[in-house]
Amino acid sequence: MPNDTPAVMIFAAGFGTRMKHLTKVQPKPMIPVAGKSMIDHALDMVDPIAPPRTVVNLHYRPEVLEAHLADRQVITVREEPDILETGGGLRNALPLLECDPVITVNPDAIWAGPNPLHMLLDAWNPEDTDALLMCVPSARVHGRSSGGDFDLDDEGLLHRGGDMVYGGVQIMKTALLREVPDAAFSLNVVWSKMAADGRLRGLHYPGHWCDVGHPEGIDIAEDMLRHHDV
Repeated sequence: MPNDTPAVMIFAAGFGTRMKHLTKVQPKPMIPVAGKSMIDHALDMVDPIAPPRTVVNLHYRPEVLEAHLADRQVITVREEPDILETGGGLRNALPLLECDPVITVNPDAIWAGPNPLHMLLDAWNPEDTDALLMCVPSARVHGRSSGGDFDLDDEGLLHRGGDMVYGGVQIMKTALLREVPDAAFSLNVVWSKMAADGRLRGLHYPGHWCDVGHPEGIDIAEDMLRHHDV
């Protein structure tokens, strides 16, 4: 990877409805895990790679995150009046990111092991890849009952199905975002195009990972950190 680290997009605009009462007065990224909000866990993962810009999108109770992030070196952007999902949200933030490729981070997951962003940067090869997704084998996934998202073949290519779970961090090129006609859309739309072209790749994460998309995930993540963090 060249010395120029990509800008980072953190997706923080979701409603967090599965978190029930915990998101009544705050957005999901503000929920604490092991004494620290999930957005701060994400930023602590981002800070060591020293990106030129970090953009955080907001929608539900945006003022809470704006106040919390006021002293951090981040740019916030509100999605109004409607939420744009991951693909639309990233496309909306491109003028602020000023970068291609970009790194994207979902803050509702906790990692135990090496910094996945360092690993992505070390493995990124723009010559044969349009997106590189960090994936976790189901045996080291915590707090998630559904199956995997992808199969990772011997050449590093991703295919739908299989027992590899997308961990919520990636490096991706942004050109295909401009080809989607919808205002709100998932990144799955562009991933499918990349996969069809043989340019969607994955990286095997050697540590542990926890989905904190539901209240029970908090205790599960804290237990994982006690037993597996390094």
